[in-house]
Order: sequence, then structure tokens, then C-alpha cells
Amino acid sequence: MKEIVLDTETTGLSVRDGHRIVEIGCIELDNLIPTKNIFHFYLNPERKVSEKAFEVHGYSDEFLATKQKFADIADEFLDFINDKKIIIHNAEFDIGHLNNELTLVGKQKINNSNVIDTLELARNKFPGSGISLDALCKRFRIDNSKREKHTALIDCELLAKVYINLIDQKEPTLNLVENNETKISFSSGNSDYYKKIVMPTENELLEHRNFLKKNLKKNYF
Repeated sequence: MKEIVLDTETTGLSVRDGHRIVEIGCIELDNLIPTKNIFHFYLNPERKVSEKAFEVHGYSDEFLATKQKFADIADEFLDFINDKKIIIHNAEFDIGHLNNELTLVGKQKINNSNVIDTLELARNKFPGSGISLDALCKRFRIDNSKREKHTALIDCELLAKVYINLIDQKEPTLNLVENNETKISFSSGNSDYYKKIVMPTENELLEHRNFLKKNLKKNYF
């Protein structure tokens, strides 16, 4: 199953105040393993960056003035996320800005049914605890030392690891095959490693149950 981890940076908080997106970052996951497919652009927001936003991400008006506009990359963005679940931390913020940009260029909005909000997952899993991205990195012992500023791709890399922990998938998923063997796939760099686990037969399971019935009657303590 392919999913997209997504993050944006903006000129400010509110779409109602005319704020726009200045950076989009997306990382594709295939069965929770990052692929080489990424989508990343800095964007000319066609307005000034607020002081508070500049403090967060550090993208100046001069730096952004030379970048493409959202209209230039809208179709490529929609193709990249098409038919995939989108993983976002605080989805209301990012989806609000993305749908504003899509509306401005006459494109269809993103459907919320395709979005998984890790903020909501964390709120339900750890009620009353810190659920910011930094707090979750600390909880799951994820190194976020590179996050000196908020940048879309770094935040996506961190969020991918947080997401896997939030859904209790710290180990690779298991794929059952017909010959009673389980294959576990580990990704490391450009290589995949496989370890075969031989499943017990029905007779072996029966013998094991009989052994337990016989021996667990003894008091070992």
C-alpha cells in the first residue's frame, strides 16, 4: 500500500488573511517503507512572508521571489498524491492551505477522507501528553537534531518515523506465503534483506499443546 507523508510551510497561519504556501514536501511510503519518490518545491507565494513565519522556516521574500508559483506545479502535485492516503501532522492547517491554492488555480480540492492526521492519532493514543512533532520524536526516541528550522522534507522524514510508531508498526509487516513460511522484508539503503521463518506443522502444534498440558501441571515455583 502506497501512502504520502506531506508537509507545507507558509507565509503565515491563516488562509483568511491571504497567506500562501512557500514550500511543499512529500515522501512516498510503500508498505511503510520510504521509496525514492519525493515531491519537493519552494514556491513564490506572490506576497510577503510574515515575521513569525520567517522565524519558523527562514525563507525570505528574496529567496522565494525566484521560485515557481503553485499554478506551475499543481498538476504534478495532484498526480503525485493521486489515489494515495496522505499522512499529515495537523492536517487541518495543511489541507486548508492546499485547498486554498487548488481553488485559486481552478483545481479540485483534496478530499479529507483520503487524509490521516497524525495529530489526531497522537491525541487519541496519548491524551493529555505533548503531541507536537518534536514531542513525539522525543517520546519515540527519533533523532530530530537536524530540525533547527521547520523545513518540509525534514519534517516529512521525521513524521514518517512518528507515523510508523503511532500505528504500532515498529517492525516490517509480515507477508504470509502459501508454503507455510513467513517472509520479513527489511529495507536498508538500496537493498532488501529477507529472513525465512518456517511455520510449525499441525502435528508439531498438537505435540506442543500436549507437552504443555502435561508439564504445566507441575509447580516450577
